[in-house]
Amino acid sequence: MTRLFLIAGEPSGDRLGAALMAGLRELEPDVEMAGIGGPAMAAEGLHSLFPMEDLSVMGVTEVLPRLPHLLRRRDEAAAAVLATAPDALVTIDSPDFCLRVAARARRTRPDLLVIHYVAPSVWAWRPGRATRMARHVDHVLALLPFEPPLMEAAGMTCDFVGHPVVAEPQATEQEIGALTDTTGPDIALVLPGSRRGEVARLAPVFGAALGQLPAGFRVVVPTVPHLVDTVRQAVRDWPGDPLVVTDPAQKRATFTAARAALAASGTVSLELAAAGTPMVIAYDMSWLTWQIVSRMMRVDTATLVNLIAGDNVVPEFLGPACHPGPVGEAFARLLTDADAREAQAQALSQAMDLLGRGGEPPGLRAARSVLTQVRK
Repeated sequence: MTRLFLIAGEPSGDRLGAALMAGLRELEPDVEMAGIGGPAMAAEGLHSLFPMEDLSVMGVTEVLPRLPHLLRRRDEAAAAVLATAPDALVTIDSPDFCLRVAARARRTRPDLLVIHYVAPSVWAWRPGRATRMARHVDHVLALLPFEPPLMEAAGMTCDFVGHPVVAEPQATEQEIGALTDTTGPDIALVLPGSRRGEVARLAPVFGAALGQLPAGFRVVVPTVPHLVDTVRQAVRDWPGDPLVVTDPAQKRATFTAARAALAASGTVSLELAAAGTPMVIAYDMSWLTWQIVSRMMRVDTATLVNLIAGDNVVPEFLGPACHPGPVGEAFARLLTDADAREAQAQALSQAMDLLGRGGEPPGLRAARSVLTQVRK
């Protein structure tokens, strides 16, 4: 019987972990899994060591005040790994935390098999990360088809498993009808982030940008349950009579039914692409974090759809460019310009095909890769 310890540190990793867990149980029903995760992994049966939200923090200035707490959680996680004595430690994204746990656990157990799910984006910035990661990681599960050679060059084995977003269920006609009965047919989807810090920083910008919202549009704001009060407070004065939703069926319906979306940069761009929803991407951060990140970037876009499709068809406004005027203008144009939406739709479809749409579910492919490594 295989025993695994899994760690996810943010909502996107939680979804990856849940798909992996489902795939593992399909291939080996009696597999034992412990670790750290969020609601999606909990739904698959994981009892999280502590709340995943404790780890959901980004940016240099954002991390520093919470560093002592994060270090305590690192030590707690490493101790739990050793106590569990798993056949493999599977770390899912969140490398700043996960790889420190792996390094600490390996001090006591050097033979521990470590598998990391989500290759570091060395093609975008900080190319030395893969080499440093190889000190503590044996095998990588890559979401993007061009990543395995980069990981192998750094000294790790790597399998392209695809992105679980291509296998996520899309809205049914009944779900869409239930939503539009409440909102009307003209929906503007707005996603100001999945972390409290993101919502605090982006909600004022997005709200001001909605000053250019075309008449007749209803704003819908999906969020995660633990942020619902924060988001409702942040959007209370927005134009468009914002409707905040947390129900998964309502979220699916909104992603499909929306005319277009304004979203924080991140994995959500792929969720929108899977639903065929055109988007504008915007993101801001502290001045210091932006100065560091912008100097390290090796590509001219941070939007995954643009990178995968090889064409910057999705407008993005990052750092100093994240201002209400241009963001609102781009969003209003997309909501009203059918040609612009169609140009995006073609690129979104191409990106989904490249990520494995139509093939074996990525969670199952990831599970098979993990079990292959364990059984070597």
